[in-house]
Amino acid sequence: MSKDVYAGALPAWQIFLLFLRLGLTSFGGPAAHLGFFHEEFVKRRRWLSDSAYGEVVALCQLLPGPASSQVGLTLGFLQRGYSGAAAAWFGFTLPSALLMTLFAMGLGLWPDAGEGGWITGLKLFVVAVVAQAVWQMGRSLCPDSPRLSIAMMVAILLLTVGATWMQILALLMAGAAGVALKLPQKQSEEALTIPMQTRRPMVFFAVFVVLLLLAFLPLASDSLGWIWAELYRAGALVFGGGHVVLPWLQEGFVASGNMPADTFLAGYGVAQAMPGPLFSFSAFLGGTEGGLAGAAVAVVAVFLPGTLLVFAGLPLWSYIRSHEVARAALAGVNAGVVGLLLAALYDPVWTSAVNSSGAIAFVLLTWVSLAVWRVPVWILAPLSALAGLMLF
Repeated sequence: MSKDVYAGALPAWQIFLLFLRLGLTSFGGPAAHLGFFHEEFVKRRRWLSDSAYGEVVALCQLLPGPASSQVGLTLGFLQRGYSGAAAAWFGFTLPSALLMTLFAMGLGLWPDAGEGGWITGLKLFVVAVVAQAVWQMGRSLCPDSPRLSIAMMVAILLLTVGATWMQILALLMAGAAGVALKLPQKQSEEALTIPMQTRRPMVFFAVFVVLLLLAFLPLASDSLGWIWAELYRAGALVFGGGHVVLPWLQEGFVASGNMPADTFLAGYGVAQAMPGPLFSFSAFLGGTEGGLAGAAVAVVAVFLPGTLLVFAGLPLWSYIRSHEVARAALAGVNAGVVGLLLAALYDPVWTSAVNSSGAIAFVLLTWVSLAVWRVPVWILAPLSALAGLMLF
């Protein structure tokens, strides 16, 4: 690869600082993160076009693992190769991973940390943030009636049939609808361009498969190897992001008897209030079981399979995108992504937070603050926590 491919691009340390800021302020889970990324890197910095960003999101939604983190590291990769991807991932993940590790270390001193009105306030804040993200993504990826219809049908399907596998099937059906309807999807110089050598993706996929096979080997339940295996399997086999991975983790850590259910749920409650990826909940699980080393192993293990699959899938994605039929399918998939995010807005975001008229009023006020009054997220999040502490 020529060294001038990244001429004029930001150095890795600046990419790290950009994503560190997002990791400190991006509340709301995967749907909200995608909106933050769109605002920062498409609208503000113009690293890539709306259509290219939609393709990145669609690819990451089709792969197992944490979609928003995969989108973030892909954006870093497109800016400065593998060093940019690493900088983006570290910056976006580090704050929440450290906070969850500290919570795991201090849970014995503060057993009620995962409860209280401040958690409720942040959950309601999350509803408004995700709603704003869905609105922004919908305007760019569903500009006409056919694509809006596809988005709505995907949302209806996912809300009716809540099985995890249905998310992938719904996006495949959206792509088929795009082909059938011959949706327009312009191919331009702004489309997604992949600076990657052709042989490396096969290496990444081979490493993914080998590690997955090793993760199924029997290991002692009190070892770092066991923590790594549990988290790697979860990151490799779960589609749908942070919320979907929780049943897998509960099966591995609670049903197996390794962790009390109360401890697990306390960590989950705090993880929902953290900025950055929900997969950082793994730091709490690893930290509770194996201290600082366990937290580090858990975080790397749960994020690694999705990262390997992104690097394996990017060149194939570029090849498919260059064909007319594939572009129509991508237009349908992009619309389907909006439907997927809309379904996620209701379940689990809305259903886990809104249970009264006062909560609805809180969400509406927060949404107006975000969308109309343009109150920054980093100001609105602590205000929401404080208001929740006083009201709930």
